[in-house]
Amino acid sequence: MNTQPLAVVLVSGGLDSMVSAALAREAGYRLLALSIDYNQRHRVELAAARRVATELGAERHVVLPLDLSAFGGSALTDDIDVPKDGVGAEGQGGIPVTYVPARNTIFLSLALGWSEAAGARDLFIGVNALDYSGYPDCRPEFIHAFEGLAELATKAGVEGAPFRIRAPLQHMTKADIAREGARLGLDMGLSWSCYDPAPGGLHCGLCDSCRLRAKGFEEAGIADPTRYAAKP
Repeated sequence: MNTQPLAVVLVSGGLDSMVSAALAREAGYRLLALSIDYNQRHRVELAAARRVATELGAERHVVLPLDLSAFGGSALTDDIDVPKDGVGAEGQGGIPVTYVPARNTIFLSLALGWSEAAGARDLFIGVNALDYSGYPDCRPEFIHAFEGLAELATKAGVEGAPFRIRAPLQHMTKADIAREGARLGLDMGLSWSCYDPAPGGLHCGLCDSCRLRAKGFEEAGIADPTRYAAKP
């Protein structure tokens, strides 16, 4: 009988979630990988999520359909142009239009449901609050608050078996994350970051996510395996 603990890892297909899940594996967890098909503009990331889950040896990978384009309100789920003029240049209060309303709250809620059903007590999410686009649901305050909610909202939490929301990249820069991926021996070219994919399977190079990705590899001094349509 395998005595290693289970963890549910949110795997978007991006670099951050790949490194977060790999850190869970390194810590000795067996992985249950969860990806959400929310009808995002960059659905190509789901193919990357499958590659990442396979590469990391996830025991099971669920791609859950949940069409958030029915709500809209984001350049990733609605007929709104993805900004290409620099990180955080659009949106009110510095929050860009690529913010998907309550996305991490929704995703963590789904991961929490699977965790309780599977008997896992640890959930891994690849958010960080240093080099990021300013999304409110990437902040440490949010992660801490959700952990408290999970204890109140679940049978397991009420019965004294609380959940832990692990955000191992929380205080890392993109350069730190790239270095960590290299230390872990990951093929980071398997991941996908671009919000507005270009023809031919290329990252556009100009959206917030591409700029942050390229900046991370450059500052880390690590060769960027990403194929861009335009130089970030």
